[in-house]
Amino acid sequence: MNPIALLRRLLLAIPTLLGVALVVFVLMRVVPGDPIAMMIPPGASPDDIQRLRALYGLDRAIPAQFAIWLREAAQGHFGTSITFRQDVMVLVGQRLPATLELGSVAMALALALGGAAGVLSAARHGGWLAAVLDSGAAVVQAIPDFLWGLLLILLFGVLLPWLPISGRLDPALSQDGGTGFVLWSGLLHGRWAVVGSVLLHGLAPALALAMPVAAMVARVLKASMQEALASDYVMLARLKGLGAGHVLLVEALPNAVTPTLSLSAVQFAFLLGGTVLVEKLFSYPGIGNLAISAVTGRDLPLIQAVVLTFALLFIAINLLVDGLVLLLNPRLRTA
Repeated sequence: MNPIALLRRLLLAIPTLLGVALVVFVLMRVVPGDPIAMMIPPGASPDDIQRLRALYGLDRAIPAQFAIWLREAAQGHFGTSITFRQDVMVLVGQRLPATLELGSVAMALALALGGAAGVLSAARHGGWLAAVLDSGAAVVQAIPDFLWGLLLILLFGVLLPWLPISGRLDPALSQDGGTGFVLWSGLLHGRWAVVGSVLLHGLAPALALAMPVAAMVARVLKASMQEALASDYVMLARLKGLGAGHVLLVEALPNAVTPTLSLSAVQFAFLLGGTVLVEKLFSYPGIGNLAISAVTGRDLPLIQAVVLTFALLFIAINLLVDGLVLLLNPRLRTA
C-alpha cells in the first residue's frame, strides 16, 4: 500500500463511521422492546411516559431522530445514557483504558506464544514436535475466547485458586491516575505493587482472549517461515556456512514477520471485540462489560457510543499497522 492509498483509506473512515452509526441507530430502534418501559416507576401516568419519551427524543420518527443525533454528534455530544444518566462519551472514556490495557496484554501474550510456536514448528517441520504443535494450534483456534474464559475460571478459580477471577485491581491499592490507564501509569511511575496486581487480575481474561489469536499467529508465521526458508537468500546463507539458528532467526524470521504483522492488526481489532463476553465473565470493568449493561438495559445512546468506539478502534488499528508495514517495507512505498 502506497502513501496515497493510505490517505484514501483515512478519508474513507468518515463515511464508514457514518454507515455504522446509521445501521446501529436504525436496528436498535426497530427491534422489539422499549427502553422507556424499563425506566418508568410503577404507577407512572401516560403523561409522564410521554414526557420521558420526548426528553430522549423517542417520540419522533427514526429519520428525524437520526438527524438530531447527527447534529448533536457533530458538536461532540453523543447523547445521555438512559441507564446511568451521564454523558455516554464520559462513560466510554472511563471504561476504555481498562479494555485497551487488557487487549494489549492479551495481544502481547498471543504474539509471544504464537510466535514461539510458529518458529519452533517451522524449525522442526516434518517431525513429531511440529505435528503436535500444528494439531494443538488447530484445537486451540477452534475454541472461542469466552469458552476459554470459562475453562480458566474453573481451573484457576475453583480447582486451583491461584489467580483472581474478578475485578481489575486489588481494592486495597489506589488506581491513582486520571487517565484510567492504571497499568501504564504504574509502569511509568514505578508503582510495582499496582503493576503486579493489574497483571495478576488481568492474566486469566488476557489468556482467554489470547489463546485463539496465538493459534492463528502460529499457523500464519509457520507458513511464512517455510516460504522464507525455501528462498534463495536463505540457501545462500546456508552455503556460507551460517548456523541453523542464525539462518532461522536472522535471515528467515525478519522477512516472515510482515504477513504476521498484518494479520495481528486485524486480530487485535477482533480481540478487542471479544472483550464483550470475556469482561462480563471476569467482572472486568471495561467497555465490553459496559456494552453488556447497555444492551440488557436497552440504553440506546450508550449502545450507539460503544459500537462507534469499537468501529473507530478497528479503523485506527488497521490504519496504524498499514502505516507500519509501509514503513518497514520500502518496496511498498515505490510500488
